[in-house]
Amino acid sequence: MPKFSTKLLPLFAGPLGALANNCRTEIFEAIVANIPDATVNYLPALCAVGINVKSSANSSFNFGLFLPEDGTWNERLMTTGNGGYGGGINWLDMGALSHYGFATMSTDTGHSSGPRDASWGLNAPERLYDWGYRAMHGSVVIAKEIVNRYYATSEGIRYSYYSGCSTGGRQGLKEIQLHADSFDGISIAAPAWWSTHLAGAVLYWGLLNYPSSDPKHISPSLFPAIVAEVEEQCDGQDGLVDGIVSDAHGCNFDFDALLCGPMSDPLGCLTLEQLTTIKRFHADWVAPNETFIFSGATLGINPTVLLGDGTDALLEHGYYTNWVFNDTEWDFTQFSHRDVLFADTIDPGNANADDYDLSAFHKRGGKILHYHGDADTVIPSTSSIHYYKEVSNALTAKNIDLDDFYRFFLVPGMDHCYGSPNAPWYVAGAAQSLTGATHSVPGFEDADHDIILALMRWVEEDVAPDKVIATKFRNETVSAGVQSQRPICAYPQRAKYISGDPDKESNWECSGLQRTYAMEESVKSAYKV
Repeated sequence: MPKFSTKLLPLFAGPLGALANNCRTEIFEAIVANIPDATVNYLPALCAVGINVKSSANSSFNFGLFLPEDGTWNERLMTTGNGGYGGGINWLDMGALSHYGFATMSTDTGHSSGPRDASWGLNAPERLYDWGYRAMHGSVVIAKEIVNRYYATSEGIRYSYYSGCSTGGRQGLKEIQLHADSFDGISIAAPAWWSTHLAGAVLYWGLLNYPSSDPKHISPSLFPAIVAEVEEQCDGQDGLVDGIVSDAHGCNFDFDALLCGPMSDPLGCLTLEQLTTIKRFHADWVAPNETFIFSGATLGINPTVLLGDGTDALLEHGYYTNWVFNDTEWDFTQFSHRDVLFADTIDPGNANADDYDLSAFHKRGGKILHYHGDADTVIPSTSSIHYYKEVSNALTAKNIDLDDFYRFFLVPGMDHCYGSPNAPWYVAGAAQSLTGATHSVPGFEDADHDIILALMRWVEEDVAPDKVIATKFRNETVSAGVQSQRPICAYPQRAKYISGDPDKESNWECSGLQRTYAMEESVKSAYKV
């Protein structure tokens, strides 16, 4: 596995105290002068810095820094992540996080592309290593040196934090798995942690509904009826029927209620072949030899993204086409679990964040806040549940109490990273924004409502969050006012309605709901392909 060159971080040749808090280009040229292959790339106003680093003979990456002016820096560094297969510095999240007083950093992962474009990785292993882990680690190490030299305080960076969603979640996990000392605390959402298997599952699900001419194909026009039936059966178990399913994983869902009968409306029911498709979509994907491939999709999510419309346009096969097989003519219709197991032997870019032994991060006092929207239509929340349980198993064997340093939260009704039509979802996390807000939770800028402040309080004051209060603003606009708030409870607890106004957080409590099982055992284990 390629290593990040240690020569990128020599000791600076002499004190730089006189250069502290000076944002002129020539100052940063002096700061990075003794870092081989690193150059000042550009310098917008307000001390935004771009650094380019050569990572191999034929690859390089960039990272950006926002450095608060003298007297406003909180003596902390916050790193943020990226999304999908995309590259590009995440200036937006950096900007929001800088309002807390952080020096903020983001890497472009070594390329520039959209989140669904994997073509840049075709026959480009060094670029994949940058995307997988190398650009993040190199950026963190060099950024720390630059920040410390720039401010030239006696203590330097007191705490180092991380915030990221999706690929950004994977990046944070990967970094602490490889380098436990990089961060004191990380906030990760919907992490795409198992790249080989997640990309395989996305293609597998798309092929379940492919092609559109197959009798098993479910037209997207039927998706609302499927979602509505899950809501009908599962919504009320939290004590309130409000259009928000609080615990899809604990709902004993009867799939047969979707089956067409003599008097059924064909626009709102499924044939036997279609019923098999939706059952397979929600069932764990298990190989014939009992090898677990991926968790079934969460009940109640809108299947539009993952099941698709039965055409090539929505089938996501770029990861396997470009990164695993390096063959643009590869026939994705022949894809099977064997391809996933083969991909594991390659692990393009060494990107899989599948080391469950986080004992080194625990030992150094690190903290993890991990959350995932239960209505995530891109990466099902079942993926995060699987990771959390695997970490629990690994650390229980070492007599480590997971709650000491790792809290996991499922957010009912929230989609991928952010957003919900009716459920409270906003916690000022990665990729989250509101009209009229610069950062944090307007009107509730505290550690009970803000995931970043909750992480800081846990790391710096040893106050662990048992819940985080999520907020829903009307029309996602601050000036429109708060629509509702609800506690997001540390797993496995869920919010249960007590009485009174359901839009007030105080009328809910965290408890273990009446949990049965997400679906019949016969359904969960029937699909081994």
